[in-house]
Amino acid sequence: MDQFTINLLFVGASFALYIGIAIWARAGSTSEFYAAGRGVHPVTNGMATAADWMSAASFISMAGLIAFVGYDNSTYLMGWTGGYVLLALLLAPYLRKFGKFTVSEFIGDRFYSPTARMVAVLCLIIASTTYVIGQMTGVGVAFGRFLEVDSTTGLLIGAVIVFAYAVFGGMKGVTYTQVAQYCVLILAYTIPAIFISLQLTGNPIPALGLFGSTESGVPLLQTLDQIVTDLGFREYTAHNGDTFNMVLFTLSLMIGTAGLPHVIMRFFTVPKGADARWSAGWALVFIALLYLTAPAVGAMARLNITQQFWPEGASGEPVAVETIESDPTYNWMKTWEQTGLLGWNDANGDGRIAYFNDADAETVAAMEEAGWGSENELTNFNRDILVLANPEIANLPSWVIGLVAAGGLAAALSTAAGLLLAISSAVSHDLIKGQLNPGISEKGELMSARVAMAVAIVVATWLGLNPPGFAAQTVALAFGLAASSIFPVLMMGIFTKVNNKGAVAGMLAGLIVTLIYIFLHKGWFFIPGTNSFTDADPLLGTIKSTSFGAVGAVINFAVAFIVSKATTPIPQEISELVESVRVPRGAGAAQDH
Repeated sequence: MDQFTINLLFVGASFALYIGIAIWARAGSTSEFYAAGRGVHPVTNGMATAADWMSAASFISMAGLIAFVGYDNSTYLMGWTGGYVLLALLLAPYLRKFGKFTVSEFIGDRFYSPTARMVAVLCLIIASTTYVIGQMTGVGVAFGRFLEVDSTTGLLIGAVIVFAYAVFGGMKGVTYTQVAQYCVLILAYTIPAIFISLQLTGNPIPALGLFGSTESGVPLLQTLDQIVTDLGFREYTAHNGDTFNMVLFTLSLMIGTAGLPHVIMRFFTVPKGADARWSAGWALVFIALLYLTAPAVGAMARLNITQQFWPEGASGEPVAVETIESDPTYNWMKTWEQTGLLGWNDANGDGRIAYFNDADAETVAAMEEAGWGSENELTNFNRDILVLANPEIANLPSWVIGLVAAGGLAAALSTAAGLLLAISSAVSHDLIKGQLNPGISEKGELMSARVAMAVAIVVATWLGLNPPGFAAQTVALAFGLAASSIFPVLMMGIFTKVNNKGAVAGMLAGLIVTLIYIFLHKGWFFIPGTNSFTDADPLLGTIKSTSFGAVGAVINFAVAFIVSKATTPIPQEISELVESVRVPRGAGAAQDH
């Protein structure tokens, strides 16, 4: 059986499972559509949250960014996992206790203002739409490779699949679908990692194999450091970037995590506030299974790739074009070339493909002296393909490749569904029912939610055709927007007495400043060529567009407190509401003994 057929079997079987679950758990009421009837068990919800969270950015893109940058990109791991600690301790139980369907509804009620609710809807839609661009990019990459079509066609196919199970199932269908998707994606991520760790280090646990030794007895990371520096790249395990930007980026990812509406919505599905905290704890456990493996996947893949291009090391000869064309070990290069995401060119006509850093003058001089030319002949290696190509690069069995295909699609589709649900609930429940047509029937509200989701899929697909970066980089922009607009207002809503005018001013200030900073670096509305700066040469010191969310959050807090102090205090009933949300149910007054 050929690889294409095996891929179809794995992907087809997983999709049949997802759609079958969506039909079985089809939402019949607004409560089931928005919050799964508030009857989801904390462990089940934790697993669904993990799938909702571990998107194309985590599964497909993160290890690729770590692989080609090294230690500096470990910020993705630190920021995303740290955010769950904030979410579990500071937000989840209190928001669940408040008892609303959506984040925007909480903000509208807490700040006693329909304007605050509408501004929250705006922030939510902008952050979620930016996030879903990254997911659709991942969908296109995965479908493009495993259906052997270009990435644009793959993106369109993926959009149809998302529409099929997300529009009809709502939160109830999506929850149980995401449990199945988590099982698929975690197996698809860890099984190849175990195989590769055994191949390179003899250790079946990738996280331990990362610090183990290769067959030669030299530590794996030392071997990797040596070969990449020989080729003119930065040392893999060293910190080479700007520390200030690194701290801001990690903080932006952390508070962005705690402010993402599609994740927060999951904590409205459990029976009570304590279950929300347990859900967050279980989600962190399930996420850790992948995140502890990701650094090993990145490092081992980078070593395998580099050694394939330099079979005898950097002091030997680069791989011959004839070998790439005839040796089955290199079949992955030909199949990924068809997607347009991998490319190479024998620029100097010597019959070999020399992969090195042609931006480093010393390396270029050494390569010219050795006769390999002055140009890096690996012309394109999209970071988003690394995890999907990893089993092929390591020459693993065909069924493992098929499993990874299903896993990559599960990761992208699960988060896309959650994001689209957050967008549709904001439009139907907060905008239409909450503002434009309060008397709308439950049937009409469900229909408007599904129409909103369908429109969101179309917009996300169109934007996904020209993303502003790799999947994880695009997602990082979304985290910055959530960090600068949604997280501060949630924190102030629970722990402070900030009034409605302060909340609205803070959200708008944080969102607008962050959005402008991103557009200045990534292009206005992400249109290529309209940017004034780049992340290599940013507007403010060393602060990249992906790190600015933390700055935007500070601006949000500052503006909110200043405006609130200068205007009318919050009403007494709202003050009592804030206090009641933070007090455990059943707690009485202190007693004098």
